[in-house]
Amino acid sequence: MSIKDKIKSLLFSPALKEEDKEETRNHTAGAGHAADEPSESLGVGVDESLLELPQEHPMYQLYNLQRRSAGYLPTPRICMDEDGVLPADMIQREKIRLRTVLNKECSLRLKEARGKKSAPKDKDASRSKDGGKPEEKAEGKHKKKEAEPVILDARPFFFLSADKLYAWLFVFPPVGGGADLSRDMIYQALVEREIAFGVDTRLADRLAHGDRRYFTLYLIAKGKPAFDGKNGNIVDNFPRVIERVLEVNEYDQVDYTALNLIRNVKQGEEICRLIRPTEGEPGRTVLDQELPAKSGKSVPLPKGRNTEISEDGISLLASIAGHVEYTGRSFQVKPVLDVPGNVDFSTGNINFLGDVNIKGDVLSGFTVRAMGNIQVGGAVEAGSTVEAGGDLVVVKGILGDGSTVVRSHRSIFSKYIENSTIYVRENLQTDCIINGSIYCDGEVQVRSGRGSIMGGRIWAAKKITARAIGAPSECRTAITLGGLPCTNFEREVVQKELRELEQELEKMECQLDSPVKSSLLSKLRIKLSTAELKLKQLEDELMDIKIELQEKEDGRLECSVAYPGTEISIGEETLRLRREARQCVAKMVNGEIVVT
Repeated sequence: MSIKDKIKSLLFSPALKEEDKEETRNHTAGAGHAADEPSESLGVGVDESLLELPQEHPMYQLYNLQRRSAGYLPTPRICMDEDGVLPADMIQREKIRLRTVLNKECSLRLKEARGKKSAPKDKDASRSKDGGKPEEKAEGKHKKKEAEPVILDARPFFFLSADKLYAWLFVFPPVGGGADLSRDMIYQALVEREIAFGVDTRLADRLAHGDRRYFTLYLIAKGKPAFDGKNGNIVDNFPRVIERVLEVNEYDQVDYTALNLIRNVKQGEEICRLIRPTEGEPGRTVLDQELPAKSGKSVPLPKGRNTEISEDGISLLASIAGHVEYTGRSFQVKPVLDVPGNVDFSTGNINFLGDVNIKGDVLSGFTVRAMGNIQVGGAVEAGSTVEAGGDLVVVKGILGDGSTVVRSHRSIFSKYIENSTIYVRENLQTDCIINGSIYCDGEVQVRSGRGSIMGGRIWAAKKITARAIGAPSECRTAITLGGLPCTNFEREVVQKELRELEQELEKMECQLDSPVKSSLLSKLRIKLSTAELKLKQLEDELMDIKIELQEKEDGRLECSVAYPGTEISIGEETLRLRREARQCVAKMVNGEIVVT
């Protein structure tokens, strides 16, 4: 029944029941209260910590009962966070719990406030059923005993958050002349509820005499949350990953001296520092119960070769001067060999376990081998051999005569490459390749500077990018994509070595018998057996993955212009360009080489 219908029935129906009249008064008072509140439809911002209850809620019915007896009463307000400092997600969770608990508590309180104790049956009237006197029956029938009035004192009610870190106070007003809220009543309720930590005593003292002590939610106690300790951490003074990125300037030139792949460190210099873990800080609930906290986990210093831990156990120091490198698990210091000038007769051939930093050139006929990185500030001349276990940087370029061999087990960065054989396990970056034999298991990038590939053979497992491939003179330039270039190069090297050993063995057998001949023959046969065994292993390796390579030929060629005379091979397929192709992209599609 709507409020309007109930008012009409109250005015025009004298037979309206007392309970309906009371319900009508409650709805009327509730409607008047709702009119006093700001409407959400007016565009006023809604407080997320405010709990909205319908007007028919038992709390509003209690409020209407109390307002009729008190005359004036501030409107109810159920706000969980007046100061806006509590976590929003926690407020949203607790609002659901608060609604459920408040429904139950208000219903019980309303039932107590409206309790009607019916008059007990008279004993004489009971006996009249068993044949008592007629006068007694008539007297008992008309006797009416009034119900005893309900008297209830004000009652504080506490709502605790699920984690027991917050406690809210909500006070039900007295009923029928019961005792008003007092300071002792609040503290007695706190003791009974065992709330003993973080109590806002100033609020409790002030609330006993406040105007809004009833039907208003207050945050009466705050616990202390537990804080877990922070884990230990390592602060590095040297980068763990060296970015090998070449930057091209506005003139389309690359500064190969700016790679700085060698990170020098002095003896005793700090490589990294340990930040120790912190202890957890235990918390406490409003029930004065301890909340345990976890302490942070410790991390070890990444100690590797040629490093040591300081006496205080905080710093990792270099025990020798050299190059800092992170191996994936630890920092290690590799010794660095600095060559202030050229690699020539003053230095001889270089075979070093660490990194090599050459300020000048590698002259013809000399060999440089290093387990780490090699940086050449000048050029690698014809007839020389350079092999790096890490990266190789040649600032001025590699100038060969057909016999120059350069190997790197990572990447190679060079200004130019001419008449040289290049073996690289990862990527090759250069400005120009002329008549080179390139074997690359990664990508060949020739985009900076001239960006041209002219003559020779370029074999890349993944991708080749260049500005120009070939020349207008139609010089033969072979491009091979996919496969295992470095493995094939090693097989070619072993095959060449095997042929030379066989020729030398034939010459040696033609000589006269002597103790020297026997010794040399024995050594040659050992070398020959070793070379044959290595060749067999390489061929077996190629055979094992031949089918897989045929199924997956994903090499790709990209260039701005490809001139006639360029041969492109992918797997078993070969395509020779008969005319110039612009913005050329070559790849394998359905078993055929397609150039677009």
